Amino acid sequence: MLGVLLVLQEAAQAAEPGAPASPFEVNPGLILWTWLVFLILMFALKKWAWPGILEKTVAREEKIKGQLADAERLNGEAKATVAQAQQVQMAARAEAQHLLAEAKAAVDKERASAVDKIRHDQEAVLERARRDIAAERDKAISELRREAVDLALGAAAKVIGSRLDSDADKKIVLDYLAKVETH
Repeated sequence: MLGVLLVLQEAAQAAEPGAPASPFEVNPGLILWTWLVFLILMFALKKWAWPGILEKTVAREEKIKGQLADAERLNGEAKATVAQAQQVQMAARAEAQHLLAEAKAAVDKERASAVDKIRHDQEAVLERARRDIAAERDKAISELRREAVDLALGAAAKVIGSRLDSDADKKIVLDYLAKVETH
C-alpha cells in the first residue's frame, strides 16, 4: 500500500514541473493571484449581490417583526375574549342561580297558597258540616218536642178523658217543656 502511494506521488511530481512539492510550501505568485481573485469577487458581491441579499434579509426581518406584532395583538385579543367569555359565563351562572331561586320562591309561594286554600276549604267544609249537624239536631229536637207534646197531650187526654186539641193546650205543654230544658 505504501508502495502505491509513493508511485502516485512520483507521477504527480513528474507531470507538473512548476507545482509545489508539498501542500505547506509557500508560493508567492499563487498567494498574489488568490488575493486578487478574492478582492475582485468581493467587489462584485458587494456591488451586485449584497444589496439584494441585505434587502431580502431586511424585508424578511420586517415581515417577521410584523408577524410577531400581529401574533402579540391576536394573543391580546384572545386573552381579552377569554376574559370576556369568562365574565359572560359567570354572569350567566349568576343569572341562572337567580332564576332558580326565583322559581323556588314561586314554587314555595304557590305551595303555601295551595296549602292555605286547602286549609280554608277544609275549614269551610267543617263549618258547613257543623251547621248541617246543628240544623239537623235542632230539627230533631223540634221533631222530638212535637212528638213529646203529642204524646203528653194524648196521655193527658187519656187521664182526663177528653181530647186536648186546642192551640192553647199545646202552648201550655211547650212552655212547660221549655222550662224543663233550661233547668
